[in-house]
Order: sequence, then C-alpha cells, then structure tokens
Amino acid sequence: MSKVRIKLNSTDINMLNNICSMIGDIAKKSGVAISGPVPLPTKKLKITTRKSPCGDGTATFDRFEMRIHKRLIDLPANEKALHSIMRLQIPKNVNIKIEVKN
Repeated sequence: MSKVRIKLNSTDINMLNNICSMIGDIAKKSGVAISGPVPLPTKKLKITTRKSPCGDGTATFDRFEMRIHKRLIDLPANEKALHSIMRLQIPKNVNIKIEVKN
C-alpha cells in the first residue's frame, strides 16, 4: 500500500504544532495509523549588522535570527483522511507539502 508523506515548515512553532495536532486528530477519527510528527532539525538564519547608519563610530552590532521549524508526518494513503487534510485551513506562514510514496 502506498504512503503519504506530509512535510510542514514554519517560522511560528505554535502554528506548526497546532496544524500537526489537527492532522493527528483527523487521522485518529478516520482510523489511520499515523507516524509522527517527527521534528526535523531547526534551521537558524543569522544576520549581523552595524548599528550605525553611516558606518562610523563605535563598533556596535545588531544580531537578528530567524528560525525555521520543520515537521514530518507519514500515514497510509487513505482517501477519506487525505480529503479531510486537504480541506484543512492552513495559515499563510505554514508551508505544507504532500507527497505520495510507493
């Protein structure tokens, strides 16, 4: 039987965990065994900039960081569960990718 792999990523971890729990609830209601959500390594994007607008003066820096959190969910290809997952309202800051594996 083929499997479905759902990859989720977002900068907001609370939204990401809410979507993962919704997918888990849908799978539980349809009677499908779910594997996950598996937390993948968090990507940290760091930028260091000078505070001074002209470049002169003391060497003080601002450090900015953006974290991208990722989750992975595997489940069997059940038409009822997949239809419910596809109708789920996903926020704009959460990216979702659904793949069918054989």
